[in-house]
Amino acid sequence: MTGQFRFSDLPEYAFPRLRRLLDGVPPGGPARHLSIGEPKHEMPPFLADHLAAAVAGFAKYPNNNGIPELLEVIGNWLKRRFQTDVDPESQVMVLNGTREGLFNAVLALTSDAGPQRPAILIPNPFYQVYAVGALAAQADPIFVNATKDTGFLPDYASLPEDILDRTAIAFVCTPSNPQGAIASVEYLSDLIDLAEKHDFIIFSDECYSEIYSGTPPPGLLEVMKLKSADPNRGLVFHSLSKRSNLPGLRSGFVAGGAELISELKRLRAYAGAPLPEPIQSVSAAVWADEAHVKENRARYQRKYKMAQDIFASQADVTIPEAGFFLWLPVPNGEDETIKIWRETGIRVLPGSYLSRKQDGTDPGEAYIRVAMVAEETSLEESLINLRDTIYGVQEA
Repeated sequence: MTGQFRFSDLPEYAFPRLRRLLDGVPPGGPARHLSIGEPKHEMPPFLADHLAAAVAGFAKYPNNNGIPELLEVIGNWLKRRFQTDVDPESQVMVLNGTREGLFNAVLALTSDAGPQRPAILIPNPFYQVYAVGALAAQADPIFVNATKDTGFLPDYASLPEDILDRTAIAFVCTPSNPQGAIASVEYLSDLIDLAEKHDFIIFSDECYSEIYSGTPPPGLLEVMKLKSADPNRGLVFHSLSKRSNLPGLRSGFVAGGAELISELKRLRAYAGAPLPEPIQSVSAAVWADEAHVKENRARYQRKYKMAQDIFASQADVTIPEAGFFLWLPVPNGEDETIKIWRETGIRVLPGSYLSRKQDGTDPGEAYIRVAMVAEETSLEESLINLRDTIYGVQEA
């Protein structure tokens, strides 16, 4: 077979790339994996009983867009959490994990920009599916650096007018991955105004919204309601992976304007991957329960305090407002990752594996990402090892 396939030029995905980087490098201690954002806290205790009670549902095709019980629970959760009203039937769709939803939403909702290719705005660093969705939709991915100077959120208003005028979709991740920054009400309000002016849709990836240190992060739908904005100006994406420590359940949802959701359902009917109904039934029980979420959040808050204490002497280290990653400044992310593995056996992720070079600079190159997902005693030991190895700090 000759020729090149559409995605042959994609850079190697972050984690195979990390394995290749460290292959052949002997670890300096027992392997400790802090590179992947896979929660290690306990699952909700009631999950197994609910799944057992619903297991007969595997014998039939699932409801493509979400069973009524789950859609209603999601609508109620959005009202409690973000003080926003949605019609569950027309404004919510269940997802087989938000990665599936984000990718297909780009395919379904990238509009024609006329004689020019449409543009899709992406924070840099970013969740890699944003860029792949843009390429699949034959749009130009526009990477906008999200650095300490911009509060670790992209400043889309700084883009040239000609790019904004052909923008179809703008991604925002709040709390951001990997930096843990929260988009404020003011930030989201300004972004909505920008979207109104240039007629694009906002995709707000809010998968880390329930893990935070202080005030609950605002959401896009909440701010859109405050501004009486057009409900078809944006979509939000949520998941049980981080909120409820269920990454393997592959359960999430998208919510927003009814016209947008209708287009997603149109594509889902042909090419989607509906969630099995027993998983939907379990998901309804999990979204309805907040007790396990509060306990989970309290554990992460203890980890924030732990990290704050351990890195107190490092003025350049920013403890995240939310999420469960540390975004640690280093001279060079790849070099530091090899050094850390060789000296301690701790596996972290170079920041450049989550970013792209723009205008000669790579906003992830001088960082590593550390996932604070391990059990607290083990994590404390690992963070101390990282501090000492990276910054040369030793306890008195």
